[in-house]
Amino acid sequence: MNDLVQLLTPEGVRVEHPDFVCDLTDDELFGLYREMVLVRRMDGEATALQRQGELGLWVSCLGQEAAQIGSARALRQTDMVFPSYREHGVAWVKGVTPLQILGLFRGVNYGGWHPLERHLQLYSIVIGSHTLHAAGYAMGIQRDDTDDVVAAYFGDGATSQGDVSEALVWASVNAAPMLFFCQNNQWAISEPVDRQSRVPIAQRAAGFGIPAVRVDGNDVLASYAVTAKLLEGVRDGNGPVFIEAFTYRMAAHTTSDDPSRYRLAHELEEWQAKDPIDRLRTYLTGVGAWTPARQEELDAEADALAATVRAGVLEMRNPEPLDMFDHVYADAHPLVAAERAAYANYLASFVGEAHA
Repeated sequence: MNDLVQLLTPEGVRVEHPDFVCDLTDDELFGLYREMVLVRRMDGEATALQRQGELGLWVSCLGQEAAQIGSARALRQTDMVFPSYREHGVAWVKGVTPLQILGLFRGVNYGGWHPLERHLQLYSIVIGSHTLHAAGYAMGIQRDDTDDVVAAYFGDGATSQGDVSEALVWASVNAAPMLFFCQNNQWAISEPVDRQSRVPIAQRAAGFGIPAVRVDGNDVLASYAVTAKLLEGVRDGNGPVFIEAFTYRMAAHTTSDDPSRYRLAHELEEWQAKDPIDRLRTYLTGVGAWTPARQEELDAEADALAATVRAGVLEMRNPEPLDMFDHVYADAHPLVAAERAAYANYLASFVGEAHA
């Protein structure tokens, strides 16, 4: 279990694995490369927008694109995903637009997409709590007699939360159709992973009777292949599985964090040499699927995406105070209606203030 599944080395060389095979064509791999490039560009633009005061906060996924996009591409569109707050690559694959995500971080909505339409629940800021929601949802679809699965994405820090352990118990004893996908990016804010676990995190799953695999999270081929293979057993009714994607958070925890205060520069340099985008580009270059002309076209697409993101964020309107009552429940609720009326009266008490 200590060995990481790897199909593409940091030098961009394909390697074989006896249990996991990536059957994607080179053109399909270029598609994964394209998605990683675009998500990274969106990520960088969002960071710049936050620094300029246009977003309240931003949570970067820099360096984790392969783990997210590779695993998400192995899911069906009908599989329900429960993300934490860093899964921008997963959201991309699920068809959520960058502006729908950025509305949350600008503070104009609670998440701009319908979970049942995109099969992606809204971002969860509370660490680990969404894994319990995912386990319950998985038990629900299990009773619907479907072969869809539920995937919960979380970080290494979340595994120190009791909610995650409880979710593992519920999923295990009920043989729920669920994927636990842990992105071990080495740091829970400023707490290193060796202060959280004395063994690889994937080994914890064995204590709950859940099969687990550790994968090189900077290898998009391995992330895809391992997820696809393990999901076959889940869909066959064999219960939950656990994947630990060993990767690295190359940016700060959030834009309010300063990682230079707790980690050394050489550590970042070592992981930059394992960059998931660079290694895939090296491989694609070797097989002729990457060319300067193709990259130029992709760069133009990334520039257009960044311009759309910037313009869209700047055009977002601030919500009206009473908007907060609109989507508390799916249907009208008398208590919410009373609270809305009381708050409307309060707002009206300010001379010269007009609120609809």
